[in-house]
Amino acid sequence: MSETEQEETQRPLTIAMVVDTSGNRGNGTSNSALQWAEELKRQGHTVRLVGIGAPEYPARVNHVPLVSWVAKQQQMQFAEPSDTLFRTAFQGVDVVHIYTPFRFGQHACKVAKQMGIAVTAGYHVQPENITYSAGPLKYIPGIDSFIYWLFNLWLYRKIDHVHVPTELGASLLRSHGYKAKLHVISNGYEARFTPKTQRDAGKSAPVPFHIVASGRLTNEKNHVALIQAIARCRHAQDIELTIAGTGPLKKKLQRLASRLLSRPASIGFHKNAEMPALLRSSNLLVHPSIADLESVSVIEGMAAGLVPVIASSPLSAAGQFALRDESLFPVDDVESLARRIDWWIDHPDELSKWGEVYAEHTKEYYSVEASVHKFIAMEREAISDNISK
Repeated sequence: MSETEQEETQRPLTIAMVVDTSGNRGNGTSNSALQWAEELKRQGHTVRLVGIGAPEYPARVNHVPLVSWVAKQQQMQFAEPSDTLFRTAFQGVDVVHIYTPFRFGQHACKVAKQMGIAVTAGYHVQPENITYSAGPLKYIPGIDSFIYWLFNLWLYRKIDHVHVPTELGASLLRSHGYKAKLHVISNGYEARFTPKTQRDAGKSAPVPFHIVASGRLTNEKNHVALIQAIARCRHAQDIELTIAGTGPLKKKLQRLASRLLSRPASIGFHKNAEMPALLRSSNLLVHPSIADLESVSVIEGMAAGLVPVIASSPLSAAGQFALRDESLFPVDDVESLARRIDWWIDHPDELSKWGEVYAEHTKEYYSVEASVHKFIAMEREAISDNISK
């Protein structure tokens, strides 16, 4: 490698990150983009966020009838494309990275290519997440495959390098005919998610025993199964539930919890800044989701020293985080989940020991710092390929 080439592989990059909802930590995609932007800056790179709520390159809101209302329930909005915005934001950048395949991202890709700039993308919207929230739409045969095809048509077939958070996501894309080079990189967690300074090893289970779940309040996250499982636990009267999230099922879940659970449940939105403290104050994390490309909420919970109990589902990558059988249950199996919860309550020493194991494991494998290093390697590869075209 020549001296010039060595300098090129080490110089800081200027990256435009195109995210429909850029200034909002209320949904997983926006939250991941913002924490990556912060870490990229910390590592010496320059980041230009482009989207609704972005500090320097804000976009207008694109109101889509009905669809925007559903998306807003999940703290997401669609941005209005603008040639002027994109050309201003992309001037002088090394690479443009696009987070979602909707109109805003599609137009950003078109403008960046016209300007001769390298373009990469992330795959963060799982078609199954859409169909599970779409009422009768989910019963149409082949609808998931159609959305995979549509996303590919709209954006991903035009891009050579695509970030996917997990191997499950990569295999799903390959099975639906995606031809881009797929880079498997965890979204990671921020360093502020740390375990309790002192654990209560050897003590009996606390009362109340606090279970926490985190995620959109939608059908595919399957919080109904969690509430039903807690109601069937032997320790039901000692369990207090918090579900941190927002979405269209909020009132339904609140009514169900009020009817079935012995103790009042807290179900609703929590600011991202509050999450580390909430997780540290909890005793067990349950993730009953049917469909997930990764689930950063599970990573954050493990980093905070919580043992997870995760649904094993063919459409969810979250099961990969389980380090022992007691951290898994068959998806939608309410009785099995109830048994898992009771087992951890009955074994406080194991709960304490494995909380520490999960925290150490997460720190070693899923930090945002490590993920961003891999992301930069992908961006440099895309830039090099673009130059050689």
